[in-house]
Amino acid sequence: MTGAHWLDSDAAESVNADAWDAYGIHHLRRGTVLPEVERIDWGFWGTGPGDEILGELSDRRVLDLGCGPARHAAHLVRAHGAFVDAVDSSPSQCERARARYGSLSGLRLVQADAVEHLRACEPYDVVYSLNAVPYIDPRRLLPALAGALKPGGTLCFTVLHTNSRGDGPSSVVTSRPEILPLAGGGETTVRMWVLAPELWSDLLAEHGLRVERIEVLDAPDEDNQASYRVFRATRPVRVSSRPRSSRPPLPHAAIGAGAILHGPRGLLLGRHRRGTWELPGGTVEPGESLQETVVRELCEETGIDARPADVRLLGTLLDHVDGVVRVTVAARVTAWRGEAGDQPGERVGDWRWFPLDRLPENLFVCSAQGLTAWRPDLPIDHTPAHFTPYGG
Repeated sequence: MTGAHWLDSDAAESVNADAWDAYGIHHLRRGTVLPEVERIDWGFWGTGPGDEILGELSDRRVLDLGCGPARHAAHLVRAHGAFVDAVDSSPSQCERARARYGSLSGLRLVQADAVEHLRACEPYDVVYSLNAVPYIDPRRLLPALAGALKPGGTLCFTVLHTNSRGDGPSSVVTSRPEILPLAGGGETTVRMWVLAPELWSDLLAEHGLRVERIEVLDAPDEDNQASYRVFRATRPVRVSSRPRSSRPPLPHAAIGAGAILHGPRGLLLGRHRRGTWELPGGTVEPGESLQETVVRELCEETGIDARPADVRLLGTLLDHVDGVVRVTVAARVTAWRGEAGDQPGERVGDWRWFPLDRLPENLFVCSAQGLTAWRPDLPIDHTPAHFTPYGG
C-alpha cells in the first residue's frame, strides 16, 4: 500500500472527523432535542429490519460504533438489557450523548477513534453501526473490527449504496465526496467509501467475517434515489473451506506440496483467481525432491527465497476427487528471505499475512487440510483426508 494512498485515506478521515464535530456543534447550538427511539431504524425511513437483526442482546457486550447522540445505544440498554459501549470520535457528539444519557446504567460513553478503540477493547458479542462504517477506510477498519468480535459474534452495519442524485457504488476501494445536510439549513462535505455489495462482502471475507444477509433499503420518496444496504455478518466459530472448482484435477497434477510460512506477522496466504485462499505451493516436477518443490513454488508464486534445508516436511495427505487420488505434502518453512508479492503469470496473488484466529473464509481444501495437519487445534472445516505424519 503506497504512502500516497495512506495520505489520501488519512486526509479523507480527517475531513470526516471535522465535519461530524461541526455537525454536533451545530445541534448543540440549536438545542436540538431528538425523540427517543423505539427500534433501530437502519434506513432512516422506518423501513427494513429492527433490533431483531442483532440477535440475542440480553446481558451481551455490545458496541455501537459511531454512536452520535447515542439514542440507539440507550434504547438497547433499556429495552433489551444489553451492556453497551457507545463510541464516537466527535467531542461535540459525545457531549450531546453525555448530557442526555451520562447516568444511564449499562451504557458506557467513550470518545475515541473507532479503530484505536477496536484494537484496545475486549471482544464484543455484537457490534453494530448506523451509517458510520463508510466514513473510515475499510482497509483500516475491517481488520480491527474482526479482531474486536468474539467467535460466533454478530456484526451489523449500514452503508450508502446510491445517493439521492442516483450516483451508485464503486467497484474499487476509494472514497468520494458526499454532501451532509444540516438541520435548519446549510451543508458540509464529507468523504465516504461507497462500495458495491460484492466488494464489501469480499473485504469482510478477507478478514474472516461471513456475510449472512444483505437488506436493501430504498427511500420511499420516488424523487429520492437514495438507497442503503444493511449487512449482517458473523465471525464464524469455525473457518470454511471449499473446492477451487467443480472440475477434478488432471491426473498428472495430482501430487503437490503446500508451504506453511508462519511468523510474527501471521500466516502467509494468497488468493487464487477463482476465489480461494491458499498456501504457496504447487505440483511436483520430474526429478525434484519435495523440499525443492516447496522452494521453487514459493519463489515462483511469491518471490520469497528459502533453502531446501529450511523446509520441514510434516506428512502426506490423501483424498479423492472424482476418482483421482490427490496427494498433498504439507511442509513448514522455518526460515526465508524477502517479501511476498504478486508474480507475473501466476494464478495466485494478493499475498497477505493473517492471524491464526482470523483466517479468511473459503480456504482451498488442500491448504485447509495441510493447516489442520500442522495445527489440529485450528477451527477449520474441510473434507476429510488421510494424514500420515513423517517422523523426526
